[in-house]
Amino acid sequence: MNLNVSGHHIEVTPAIRTYVQSKLQRVSRHFDQVIDAHVILTVDKLRQKAEVTLHVNGKDLHCKSEEADLYAAIDLLADKLDRQVLRYKDKRFDKRV
Repeated sequence: MNLNVSGHHIEVTPAIRTYVQSKLQRVSRHFDQVIDAHVILTVDKLRQKAEVTLHVNGKDLHCKSEEADLYAAIDLLADKLDRQVLRYKDKRFDKRV
């Protein structure tokens, strides 16, 4: 999986990059056909926002989360994305039967 992490009004440090990478490894464990992921981290005054666009075979999944802490936003993003990927995987394999 190709991972692209970019920041808007924030410098993406190696610690943040490895944290995002470790959280998104859970998605690739559940679904191995992930082509690439583009993560955008945004900092406004009191809001920390994390967005991801996940390109899988045949579809793009998009998810965003917003919290007061950046690491909490990344955690929430990983949870939402994990649920989306599992739902997509179930729908995709149910149609084959």
